[in-house]
Amino acid sequence: MVYVVTRFDFRAPYASADQRRDRYRAALDMARFADETGHHAINVSEHHGSPDGYLPSPLIAASAIAAVTERIQIAVWALIAPLYDPVRLAEDIAVLDHVASGRVSYTFGLGYRPVEYALHSREWSRRGARLEEQLRTMLAVWRGEPVGTDPADGSTRMSAHPLPFSDPHPLVFLGGGSPAARRAGRLGMHYQPQVDDPELTRLYRAECRAHGHEPGLVVAPIPGPATVFCAEDPDAFWAEHGRHLLADARGYRAWQDARHPGDRSGTGRSSFVHSDAATVEDLRAEGVYLVATPDELVSRVRTGDLGLLSCHPLCGGLPIAAGWESMRLLADRVLPQIRERGRA
Repeated sequence: MVYVVTRFDFRAPYASADQRRDRYRAALDMARFADETGHHAINVSEHHGSPDGYLPSPLIAASAIAAVTERIQIAVWALIAPLYDPVRLAEDIAVLDHVASGRVSYTFGLGYRPVEYALHSREWSRRGARLEEQLRTMLAVWRGEPVGTDPADGSTRMSAHPLPFSDPHPLVFLGGGSPAARRAGRLGMHYQPQVDDPELTRLYRAECRAHGHEPGLVVAPIPGPATVFCAEDPDAFWAEHGRHLLADARGYRAWQDARHPGDRSGTGRSSFVHSDAATVEDLRAEGVYLVATPDELVSRVRTGDLGLLSCHPLCGGLPIAAGWESMRLLADRVLPQIRERGRA
């Protein structure tokens, strides 16, 4: 089975205010289309202070997507939890859980950019401890327990409401390397490793059992291209739009290069998009971004070469029309053949 995902991060260098508005509106139409054509999930990401407009408010985006879709799962991947107040975040997630009828899941992470912590006046050095404290508070909120300090006026401590639609709470993962695996095990939470490494899974499960928890779900990255586009003429697509894909790759690379030298929270790979390309030609040769014809995609799925079709229709400022063309080709020429083969 191939897993089909559409992702939005809204990175668009040099977009005007009107253009950025149009891209948000287009994303909602594309999300509805993905829902109607059988995609499995829509992912939204989070980063802050990025001049190219990278999405800083994934809960708002996820709420809008939930409002225009009916069946598709929505993943906030990843949410930089230490930047938030834990009680308010638990409340917002509970409300979104009702809006989406439990369709939104969350991967909580530490992030890897100190500038984001400075922007939100959060202490970088104790982000791991803050995340653990925060998660314990949020789990208590979702259990309906009183949280916070004793009120100054002597009144009774309160619980936050409403409780989530999902019982006991929405699907929540901790994402990251070995520190996240240990933390998820201590708290009895699900785990999403940065890389497909069996050692991380073993570490997580051992930590769960050591703290009296049954291991939960482990969702590791599926090997293959980080992003897939469908085009009748891949050469023409690369010639006309390759610069947008390169802008996306360079954006992630710049953040990884600027990673704090004392950061030991991950595995050395801070982003799921990892490219060393300096030119469009280099990028195409790497294979991190795949542009293929409908027939090529069908063939690669059927041979088991592709287990994930990760669509990014607004990648790096890609024109809206080009994003639509890729999505429609995928829906009309790829997905029906894959499903027909699966039923056979």
